[in-house]
Amino acid sequence: MTQTVVVTGGSAGVGRAVARRYAERGARVALLARGQAGLAAAARDCRDRGATDVRTHQVDVADAGAVQQAADEVANRFGGIDVWVNNAMVSVFAPTWEVSAAEFRRVTEVNYLGTVHGTLAALRHMRAHGRGAIVQVGSALAYRGIPLQAAYCASKHAVQGFNDSLRAELLRDCPGVRLSMVQLPAVNTPQFSWVRTRLPRHPQPVPPIFAPEVAARAIVWAADHGTRELNVGGPTWRARLGDVLFPGLLDRKLARDGWDSQQTGERIDPVAWRDNLDRPGDDERDRGAAGVFTDRARDRSAALWVGTHKPAVSAVALAGVTLAVGALARRLR
Repeated sequence: MTQTVVVTGGSAGVGRAVARRYAERGARVALLARGQAGLAAAARDCRDRGATDVRTHQVDVADAGAVQQAADEVANRFGGIDVWVNNAMVSVFAPTWEVSAAEFRRVTEVNYLGTVHGTLAALRHMRAHGRGAIVQVGSALAYRGIPLQAAYCASKHAVQGFNDSLRAELLRDCPGVRLSMVQLPAVNTPQFSWVRTRLPRHPQPVPPIFAPEVAARAIVWAADHGTRELNVGGPTWRARLGDVLFPGLLDRKLARDGWDSQQTGERIDPVAWRDNLDRPGDDERDRGAAGVFTDRARDRSAALWVGTHKPAVSAVALAGVTLAVGALARRLR
């Protein structure tokens, strides 16, 4: 069956990589984003990769009405929506006291309320058909906040709480609609070349860095399997585990290392720097899926493989325990 897939933030970064992956399946793809040049190039990408049909909607996900209108147009054209991926995001790199109230509001409107708007728009059609898959693109920072990104971390924490409430409601009212959240590690996307920043040097994702295609594989797998939550990459697992076991120690480590780990050695010109907080970063020039850290980005994740092959991993682990117990019993005899 040909799927109808909607991807917010589909013009660049992880959203662009997700759109490409669905296009390779021959899906009907609808892309929601602000940037005109990015949307046009993403649509060409999808057509070249085999998408059955491609629609673009130049909207800001902070505008609930525009998101709902786009969803209605997609559903009316294709008879419904099978998969909705909430991926659009913005951020501000600065100490909390240097971030204005308006900037906090904007990040919240895009990252958290944009996710809510997309989810509500998808649910309007999915609940009517009794089926569908919604994937929220999250982050390890949904559980563990880090310095210099308070607005972003808070928005991802909010999405996590929203998801937990909604999941229980759907299980009771409409279990055919599946809800997943994919928690990402650092990913090489154009974000770090257009984020609003007050840091002296070029922003970077906290190493180790993964290619956007790794994130795309995880998101598509989560939509296919309806998994509750999927952690991508060892760093995501370590961040979550460390926050549970050693939160104070992690605070002190981040206080020591959190500034340098989020900047390269390259100084930037704050006057010339153009960010995408209030206007799209790819309106005049396409930025693609990958950022400027391709030479450092990993294209595979062992932790993701484990997360997507749990039955096999469990079977091997059980076999290993059985063999170990048998060997111990023989020695004791």
